[in-house]
Amino acid sequence: MIPAGEFRNLGTEQNSKYRVLKPWWDVFSEYLCVVMLMIGVFGCSLQLTQEKISCLPRPFTSPTHTLVTSHSPIILEVFSHKNNLDIHQYVFVNHYCYEKSVHWYAKYFPYLVVIHTVIFIVASSFWYKFPGTSSKIDLFVTILVKCFDSPWTTRALSEVTEGRGEEKLVTWRRNSISNNSERLTDEDETAGLLRSSSIKSNPEKKCPDLQSAPSSLDKKEGEQAKALFEKVKKLRTHVEEAEVLYKMYVLQTSLKVCMFLLIIVYTAVLVPNIEKLVHCYVPPELTGFEHYCCYHNKAHVFSKIAYCYICFVAVYGLLCIYTLCWLFYRPLKEYSFEHVRQETGITDIPDVKNDFALLLHLVDQYDSLYSIRFAVFLSEVSESRLYHLNLNYKWTAKKLRDRLKKNSSNRLELHLFMLPGLPDTVFDIPELESLKLEQVNNVTIPPSVAKLESLQELSLIYCSAMLQLPALNHLKECLKVLRLTFENAEKIPLWMYTLYSLEELHLRGPLTSEVSKTATLESLQKLRALSVLSLYSNLTKIPTSVGDVALHLQRLCIHNEGVKLQVFSGLKKLTSLVSLELMGCELERIPSAVFSLSNLQELDLKENKLTTVEEILSLQHCHRLLALRLWHNRITYIPDHIGKLQNLEVLDISWNKLQTLPTRLFCCTKLRHLDVSHNQLTSLPPEVNSLQGLQFFSAAFNSLETLPEELFLCIRLKTLVLANNCLSSLSCRVANLAQLTRLDIKGNRLESLPLEIGDCPLLSELIVEDSLLDLLPSDVESRLTQS
Repeated sequence: MIPAGEFRNLGTEQNSKYRVLKPWWDVFSEYLCVVMLMIGVFGCSLQLTQEKISCLPRPFTSPTHTLVTSHSPIILEVFSHKNNLDIHQYVFVNHYCYEKSVHWYAKYFPYLVVIHTVIFIVASSFWYKFPGTSSKIDLFVTILVKCFDSPWTTRALSEVTEGRGEEKLVTWRRNSISNNSERLTDEDETAGLLRSSSIKSNPEKKCPDLQSAPSSLDKKEGEQAKALFEKVKKLRTHVEEAEVLYKMYVLQTSLKVCMFLLIIVYTAVLVPNIEKLVHCYVPPELTGFEHYCCYHNKAHVFSKIAYCYICFVAVYGLLCIYTLCWLFYRPLKEYSFEHVRQETGITDIPDVKNDFALLLHLVDQYDSLYSIRFAVFLSEVSESRLYHLNLNYKWTAKKLRDRLKKNSSNRLELHLFMLPGLPDTVFDIPELESLKLEQVNNVTIPPSVAKLESLQELSLIYCSAMLQLPALNHLKECLKVLRLTFENAEKIPLWMYTLYSLEELHLRGPLTSEVSKTATLESLQKLRALSVLSLYSNLTKIPTSVGDVALHLQRLCIHNEGVKLQVFSGLKKLTSLVSLELMGCELERIPSAVFSLSNLQELDLKENKLTTVEEILSLQHCHRLLALRLWHNRITYIPDHIGKLQNLEVLDISWNKLQTLPTRLFCCTKLRHLDVSHNQLTSLPPEVNSLQGLQFFSAAFNSLETLPEELFLCIRLKTLVLANNCLSSLSCRVANLAQLTRLDIKGNRLESLPLEIGDCPLLSELIVEDSLLDLLPSDVESRLTQS
């Protein structure tokens, strides 16, 4: 006999590995298969180890044995039950009658049971071996078990249960903002703020395994969990789009139902053929007897076993039919994590479909806790939290302090680039004054930002940031400068409009779309302290919301990206404006709305299409105008009435196409800064000596061949730039410039430098060819070189 222990380990390894994908009916079916297999093995053992049949000649039959003699046949009568057959004849007759007269089903029934059972077993586990499905199932089970055992799963669920829902993310309800509203109380403001979180607390529902949740997660476990998130993403992509697993499961279940029906039908028909008594005809010349009566030794046992087997097959078939009903009458191609979201509080777990959904439905039949713990790795919030934790391991406060630098505003700045989140260690640097986040994902500013008492500037470059309510309250009071770079106007954080202490706002990105040419900026009415507004965008008109800060806005900078700014009516409202920059706005003339800005002190029209500035006369209405920058245009001449701008102190007309300078220009006697570089000038008017307050003068990159001696009467000059011209000599009167600190004359045709250049006591930066510097006296050369 085959020991039962041989069957005990059959499929043990596979069963233990894929047990999570075996619902109760599959498990019950396996037990039924084991019982049916035992029945078949028991029958086979009986068949092989015991006598199959016993035959005797029929009593009271006429003997047919004929003794052939030379005379006549003699007929002998048989007395009593003696038949004079020896043992070999009985063995022969038994075998002959077993093969000849016993029905085939009675002979091969045990083997059929074994074959049927093996087919059932193979059909039940075929999808675990089929190449198109085995890889997906193996990958799913492997990842599922790892997710179940991962310390991060327990930690994430534990944090939810312990009240991470108390941390609220702040967003602004758009329909609560009205352009017509003038004032919002604190209660109204709070009503307009929605406290939302992707993780909510649900203290009434706790997972049983969270009682022993670890308080910390080491770096190695964090990296393992991070790898699991990536594997789950790839698994979802690999499994969710197909229906191979579903079809294979339906196919093998249908095969088992067909097998069940076939077995039930033909077994029920053939079982009566298992008879105890079998009549057998044997040729009389073999034994002398013609008819034998045979007894099938195992017929009674086989008959009982057959009916028992039919019962087991019937139960097995009913389970298969139930499985088909479960497959066809339930939406197994979609799996909703609604119950998981309610139980865990992780609300951003996505629903799945197709093969992925079927696998999770099967897992739920085993234990729904697997789906709960697996769902943690489908949540972006959970992934962000893990990355955040890993960030804290990687970016220590010491490492962050090493990255601190002074920015252009002379603030101590921390610049973080392309991180998966914002480390908590940032808030352990109290001396931080400026925080710059560039392409940082999943940024949530927590209440601990209040520890950054010196924080005044925040820069978000292609970075969406959410604020928790305590963090927003802190930034309302301390934040002075906000810089935002975004891809579209919808990315502008709505909490920006509540920062009532904000003094500078710099926005870079498209504020208009192809559908709507109107700038999409909400009301700026809450920004009561805003004095500087910079818009690096594609505006065709000045946003109407700028008028909300008209009374206190002092500086407006509009940098268009090759889009023509056409409507300037909004400028007239900005009566307090001190500085105006209209750069890259495709302007062909100075907008008339500018002339109504009576408090304007600085006007910058860089990178436009100005060819003439005849309307410059109207700028005299801007009585306080001190700086005028017309650089990077196409201006060919300056009209004489520029001399009307008596208060002008800074004039930059570089990077144009000027060939001459009007003499009336030098009636602006208060000029301190004059830049006419990168033009086509061939000479300078001698009236330049009228600019006695001139401190900076640049005429570089022109075609000057000589300089007027009157230039050196501007004794307050500190910077003189004459590089890249056609000068052949430099006047010795340069010594009159006693306050000169920087002189650039490189790129000319000079053959020597005047010795009097050494009489400029404050000259510390002389930019000239080395060959000319070598011609100076050694003491002068050494002084200028050392300086």
